[in-house]
Amino acid sequence: MNTRIERRFAALKQEGRAALVTFTMAGDPDYETSLAIARALPKAGADVIELGMPFTDPMADGPAIQAAGLRALKAGQRMTKTLALVREFRKGDDETPIVLMGYYNPIYIYGNDRFLSDAKAAGVDGLIIVDLPPEEDDELCLPTLKAGLNFIRLATPTTDDKRLPTVLKNTSGFVYYVSVTGVTGTAAPDPGKVATAVTRIKRHTKLPVAVGFGVRSAEQAHAIAEGADGVVVGSALVDALRQTLDKNGNAGAGTVKAVTELVSALAQGVRSVRRVAAV
Repeated sequence: MNTRIERRFAALKQEGRAALVTFTMAGDPDYETSLAIARALPKAGADVIELGMPFTDPMADGPAIQAAGLRALKAGQRMTKTLALVREFRKGDDETPIVLMGYYNPIYIYGNDRFLSDAKAAGVDGLIIVDLPPEEDDELCLPTLKAGLNFIRLATPTTDDKRLPTVLKNTSGFVYYVSVTGVTGTAAPDPGKVATAVTRIKRHTKLPVAVGFGVRSAEQAHAIAEGADGVVVGSALVDALRQTLDKNGNAGAGTVKAVTELVSALAQGVRSVRRVAAV
């Protein structure tokens, strides 16, 4: 496979820096605003874009992302519109990798084969499906890889060396290391522990390791970038968006700007860590 995700991480390795991976919820607070945010993210400094697929029962998500998903569903976001959003984004950007992140149920309802075909055609590069364990790889992971998309797996602080090879077996694109136990956006990661965990994971895989859950500031992004190949930020961006909404949950004049300004600050934090470029 030679996906946009793989090409982007290879290019950043040559540059000698980590990736900034941003998460926003597709359709939050409405389709047009979320499309405008997605289009603005690369210029603001996002290297990889994760789009959440709204779902009614997001068990791994903290309050901020749960609320974002519910706002999106209330505004009429469905899988067809999420794929349409990617298609629209691709009209102006054929380089930035896009990963759809969420739960298996909406894909199952859509139909696996139909979803993979439509996602590939729309310009999706990879999937993160948080509730499908490696034991269920035949269900979606292997068909995803066969379709030419990356299937990105989560590793956590509780994934020990015995379990890790199973988790990594069919993972591609990058490994997403969940830096804290629990749900998204509720605790801050410890950079020292993260660096140790990334080193341990790299003993088992050549894939880049991106670290997420709990990164909210440029300073934290800088600290995580010192020990990881990518820094993932989601809840902080979703919070920045939420704070601009009116009492009815509608976007305001400053909604897109609030997200992109935070992304720019985070990007500066990530890019201030320089390594010896790969030769």
